[in-house]
Amino acid sequence: MPDIDDTVERWLSQYASPEANVATLLCDRHDPDAVAFRFVDEDLYGSAMTYGELADRSRRLATALADRGVMREDRVAVLMSKRPELVVTLLALWRLGAVYVPLFTAFADGAIRLRVESASARLIITESGQRGKLDALKGVDVLETGADFDRLVTDSAPSITSETVGGDGAFLQLYTSGTTGSPKGVVVPVRALAAFHSYLHYGLDVRAEDVYWNAADPGWAYGLYYGIVAPMAGGRASLLFRGAFTPESTAAVMRRFGVTDFAGAPTVYRAMMKAATAGRIPLRRASSAGEPLTPDVAGWGETTFGIPIGDHYGQTELGMAIGNHWHDDVVRPIRAGSMGHPLPGVVAGIVEGQIAVDASASPLFWFGGYQDAPESTADRFTGAGRWYLTGDTGRVDEDGYFFFSARDDDVILASGYRIGPFDVESVLITHPAVTDVAVVGGPDPEGIRGEVVEAFVVTSASPETRDALARELQALVRDTYSRHAYPRVVHFVEALPKTPSGKIQRFLLRRR
Repeated sequence: MPDIDDTVERWLSQYASPEANVATLLCDRHDPDAVAFRFVDEDLYGSAMTYGELADRSRRLATALADRGVMREDRVAVLMSKRPELVVTLLALWRLGAVYVPLFTAFADGAIRLRVESASARLIITESGQRGKLDALKGVDVLETGADFDRLVTDSAPSITSETVGGDGAFLQLYTSGTTGSPKGVVVPVRALAAFHSYLHYGLDVRAEDVYWNAADPGWAYGLYYGIVAPMAGGRASLLFRGAFTPESTAAVMRRFGVTDFAGAPTVYRAMMKAATAGRIPLRRASSAGEPLTPDVAGWGETTFGIPIGDHYGQTELGMAIGNHWHDDVVRPIRAGSMGHPLPGVVAGIVEGQIAVDASASPLFWFGGYQDAPESTADRFTGAGRWYLTGDTGRVDEDGYFFFSARDDDVILASGYRIGPFDVESVLITHPAVTDVAVVGGPDPEGIRGEVVEAFVVTSASPETRDALARELQALVRDTYSRHAYPRVVHFVEALPKTPSGKIQRFLLRRR
């Protein structure tokens, strides 16, 4: 489609240009009277910030941060909830050409230290409720929100200029979620904004009239890329909710503020489904990312929202690359279990059994390697550097629909069969007594099958009924999915080990 290709090329000409200026692209070029962010507190009180207000406050804070010694290419970590000071801080850093290192507010001090030390952050900006986590860090300047911070903003003269770092210059430094091991540093160049804008436009179909809410936390890629950065690139308004997640609060925010375009993790939808408190909430668009969307949640979503939930796929290293995209120019019927098609500007396929992106043929591919980890980077590429391997196994059907199977190191090899944990989990979660579940491969005690399927189940069932429930779950998989894939061992646990972003850490379960 030439018009789509032209649009992608236009974004690349803006964001990959040597003259790319982050503050201009994300704020200063937009209508100053247009709403940039809607902030919602736990009591559902809302306030708005326009692009003009964001520009003024960030210019003033940039002056104060420059006086504090922040310079171009400096890494600055921010440990802050979804509040106005967060977005003002980020734009102020980008005006100075500094690089933002996100710290998730649920992190303990060990996770914070890993990121701060790895990034060599010279400053941490935080809020009073998080300040205590930084006490053990030595040699790092700390700036805390509050009255003194507010005076820095109001009393400083607004900066007149902002740094032009160009399309290859860094503006973010994130760390992978740690689902398969230690987090790795990912430096994000400004030209990645073209890919983020493409997903906002084609994948999520966020329009000027929408009330758009990405419920993911900006301490992680999906919430940062598509809850803050992409809406700013597109000049759209984004809703940020400061309250803790509950199914009830999510439904209340949707209703109170008239959300029309919603994006969240499958765990959000599943919790709402299990709580059975949402009722009917009409949406124009609903999207899911982070983990595969199970069929039971997909069916519930269509009944609840009046539209299907579009399953989307991506990584910290890619942004969103494949999805059931919503824009009229690219929308196709959703196929059960499929995560859709490549995003415009991305060419994908199956290479060595893995979902892969053709780095040479994808104009929106931007990943340049992990920070100080050449071996891990080399493992991600094959075919003389042509193909980026995601580490996720999958398949493509005859119509070009992509299907996720498992993380490559999560695949279970049992009696010569390759079993994807997601397929078995999708069956087990349909049982009304199962609230959460993860499947891994464990050693076969008889030594003849290689591995056996083991299920870790969080349940509402009473302890005295769990032996019978285990047999029901085994029969459910054996009778409705496949005899070779049923869990020979069922463990009942209080909770599953997950990253702070909600992804299951199956490697920890395998160690058990």
